[in-house]
Amino acid sequence: MGTPTLSIRKKIHPASLVVLLLLCPAFAMPQSPQAESYRLSLSPQKEYQTIVGFGASDAWRCEYVGKNWPLAKKEAIADLLFSKDATSAGAPKGIGLSIWRFYIGSGSAEQEEKSGIADVDRRAQCFQNADGSYDWSKQAGQQWFLQAAKKRNVEKMLAFTIAPPVHISANQKAYPSPKDSQMNILPGKMAAYAKFLVDVLAYFNRQGIPFDYISPVNEPQWDWSKGTQEGAGASNQEIYELTRELSKELVAQHLSTRIVVGEAGQLQHLYQGKGKAENQLAAFWAQGSPVSIRDIPQVEKVISGHSYFTTWPFDKLISVRKRLAEHLSATPAAPSFWQTEFCILEHGINDHGIHAGRKRDTGINTALYYARVIHADLVEANAASWQFWTALTDADFKDGLIYLDRGVDDSGRILLNRDRLHEDGFFRASKTLWALGNFSRFIRPGMKRIEASYTLPTQTAVADSNFLVSAYKDDKNKLVIVAINYAETERTLQLPAQEFTFPDSQGFEIYTTSSKESLSKSNKRSHTLTIEPRSVVTIVGCLK
Repeated sequence: MGTPTLSIRKKIHPASLVVLLLLCPAFAMPQSPQAESYRLSLSPQKEYQTIVGFGASDAWRCEYVGKNWPLAKKEAIADLLFSKDATSAGAPKGIGLSIWRFYIGSGSAEQEEKSGIADVDRRAQCFQNADGSYDWSKQAGQQWFLQAAKKRNVEKMLAFTIAPPVHISANQKAYPSPKDSQMNILPGKMAAYAKFLVDVLAYFNRQGIPFDYISPVNEPQWDWSKGTQEGAGASNQEIYELTRELSKELVAQHLSTRIVVGEAGQLQHLYQGKGKAENQLAAFWAQGSPVSIRDIPQVEKVISGHSYFTTWPFDKLISVRKRLAEHLSATPAAPSFWQTEFCILEHGINDHGIHAGRKRDTGINTALYYARVIHADLVEANAASWQFWTALTDADFKDGLIYLDRGVDDSGRILLNRDRLHEDGFFRASKTLWALGNFSRFIRPGMKRIEASYTLPTQTAVADSNFLVSAYKDDKNKLVIVAINYAETERTLQLPAQEFTFPDSQGFEIYTTSSKESLSKSNKRSHTLTIEPRSVVTIVGCLK
């Protein structure tokens, strides 16, 4: 969810063999000579993580878009996010997300101005009334998108929450009082909180939308007391207690939903520190820990975290994920890792005109930045799932896949009248959407990442931070390769003909996202491909 101190973001804080490998043992910054081609080497027998899926969150703008916007526009947006269909020319209609994150609100919207949250779009309704009764007509816009995801056969549904309902919170707010490091819940109400969450899951289960996962805490390390949005901190002890109560209630209501714990605000909180909700990998998964969740029924064997503040400079992007992978492999329970929320929040970036998260950018530079983070999370940290912060944004920020606005004025300036956006507006698919699609559309749930590396024709090992390649397979010999050319010059990639081939006379399917193309499809029968500058390319073929 980002950090609560940033006011524009979410909160806004404030192939089948699938292998995604950051190809090279060490990442030095020098580039290899552009005249030479890269020779790809695959080891299909060396498998890494099994992919669960790629997703995005419905907070916060899906509520007013889903509730108020014209049906044709809502359907077009849903197609961009969820569709696996193609046009008559073979181009994808959408990026085929396989996970949809549904936010369960806490009730600040009903409080209106008394909620203390100034931004109306970061208030949310609560299905439960103060007397314990339920109103299932609430969160109508989010429910529309949930149904749209189901209609387009999105494989996994994940419900998440940030704070207890206001009527059982300690201060009757959807965020804690200053210096309150706890979950902001009344004494003795943890079981009631768990029952509320499971009641919501049970309702949607009755509507034919079973939730695969419930994530009951989100960025518990942050101080949410500024009231920029709904939010609550939590200690590891509180997270353990809520998880235990959730498990009991899921069992009692005969639901198969799995509990996913973590959602750490930064990856480092998963493996280091001694403060609130820190060193969660050891706390929740080490044998003998007093707050271990490893033996609680219906807990998914996963630790989740967010990639915020760990992506610049490049050496930090790599080193943080390598260290996380080391801690994961050293944990006897060996939970898998999910990256469950990210958009650019760092300041002081100096990368192709990107300096910070502020200022919206629908172009290729931001898209490539995100593609490199996805690659690093998948390859260096072995992430089994990768989830973007928010599907829709109306902010002047790099935090969305699809941007909303009121059009442009005579000078070409985009109009960001957020109040009128509640009624109708324009939507713009970003290059970030399509770059994520280079992964999400083709790397499907159940695929495995495999070993991938490259050399020069002289068989000299290459370490080029500007050229990243990963590979994935499924159990039907489908193979997907994702190549990211971060450089300003083209790269030539030689595919291994002894292992990787095309299934029919059309050749390999190639999908390119660049400044001029958005997941554009082409076919090529040759095993030598030219990867254009500043692009993300997905190559689909099969193993021999």
